Amino acid sequence: MENSIKRTAKRIFASRNKNITDLDSPDRFWEIRNTIKKKSALHYLYLEVYKKYLDCIKRSPSGKIVEIGSGAGFVKELIPNIITTDIVAYSGIDKTLDATKMDFLDCSLSCICMFNVLHHIPNTPAFFQEALRCLAPGGRLFMVEPYPGWIGALVYRYLHHEPYDPHVKQWEFESKGPVSDANNALPYVIFERDIKKFRLLFPDFSIERFETHTPLRYWLAGGLKKWSLLPSWVFNFATWVDRKLIQISPKFGSFVNIELVKR
Repeated sequence: MENSIKRTAKRIFASRNKNITDLDSPDRFWEIRNTIKKKSALHYLYLEVYKKYLDCIKRSPSGKIVEIGSGAGFVKELIPNIITTDIVAYSGIDKTLDATKMDFLDCSLSCICMFNVLHHIPNTPAFFQEALRCLAPGGRLFMVEPYPGWIGALVYRYLHHEPYDPHVKQWEFESKGPVSDANNALPYVIFERDIKKFRLLFPDFSIERFETHTPLRYWLAGGLKKWSLLPSWVFNFATWVDRKLIQISPKFGSFVNIELVKR
């Protein structure tokens, strides 16, 4: 029964996204940028994330600020001095790099920011080690990632095109493409299920924040797909509903803010 639901969901997703032929292609930059800009609810959600970046940056030491996995976002409109990067050679970014092999000097970064990126990195231990190398003491790593709460788990399991496996034994996974391959359960696996392992492997990172949020709005906005069920005039009400659900229980969250500080 479960496999049948998954197959049906994937067929629906494929039919709604038949214009996207290659998720890993750098040619998708303007397609994605236009989607973000034209869908008001999605644009507001990106603004929320970037404002969280700013809050984290204000509490970081001096140094370079980097966004990993910038994709087709518009973070420079709010943070002009941030260095935008991606493993895909999008035309609108400052630097193409692999997050597990960054070309920054030791202790040269004050803050690393990421939005929906960690679960795409096939070797997260290597990334965390590299982030520790590049961050200055007191530097921060801020991530907004998927979270399999009561609502999110259903979407990630049955309605999302990216892989979702909360039962994996290892954090690493095989990857044939930097965008198309992922594990949406990975942030939960690392920072909830395997939190003792993370603290053992990376004692130089302290976990300052693990905060779930956004149960419904991203799904109603349709994500990066063309459709949206969340017009701008409903957005403030939907924000109120999301916050009320989180007050009832953090397990309603479909996304999570994770903030690490280098000791």
